[in-house]
Amino acid sequence: MEIAKLKKLAGITDSEAPSETQLNISHTAQALKDREKALGLRPGDPGWFKLWFSRPLMQQSKGYKSRK
Repeated sequence: MEIAKLKKLAGITDSEAPSETQLNISHTAQALKDREKALGLRPGDPGWFKLWFSRPLMQQSKGYKSRK
């Protein structure tokens, strides 16, 4: 294999722009916490697990059920 193809497959780029994996995780966690509060979710709810443990790019639905 060529080195350029291997770099592409490994996700290595020459650009200075940060990729999704290099972003500050505290911003992501704060956004999730704010969303959790707005939806009224509590730890242990099925919707809470969906919000915190699902992969963002693979989410089919955006509907979360809250405990009321």
